Amino acid sequence: MYESKQPYFYGTGRRKSSVARVRVYAGSGNITINGRDINDYFGLETLKLIVKQPLILTETSDKFDVVCTVAGGGVTGQAGAIRHGLSRALLQVNDEMRPVLKKAGFLTRDPRMKERKKYGLKAARRAPQFSKR
Repeated sequence: MYESKQPYFYGTGRRKSSVARVRVYAGSGNITINGRDINDYFGLETLKLIVKQPLILTETSDKFDVVCTVAGGGVTGQAGAIRHGLSRALLQVNDEMRPVLKKAGFLTRDPRMKERKKYGLKAARRAPQFSKR
């Protein structure tokens, strides 16, 4: 795999309850998530596309290898967290990418979270069924 001696750039990404720790190495464009290839980890093409967006936007998809560890949440949240972390790691590589990534909205942490359940309700907003008689 990658020796700890090899230099890398690091970024942490978060979305919903997912946290991704992303390392960017000089390489040929391989993306590894939790020790598995991106094609094995994500089944849907849209999720793979979300992860690759920062690399495609900055035209660096064949220059770096991405190794990330992601935990928590579902697959969509994890893909968003990896995108956020990858964007932050690319800023460490070259700070001139900031305007492009910022304009695309990849550097902004998505603040939307699951709303808490309230008492007297069945879910966050779902009320018990109303019966007129």
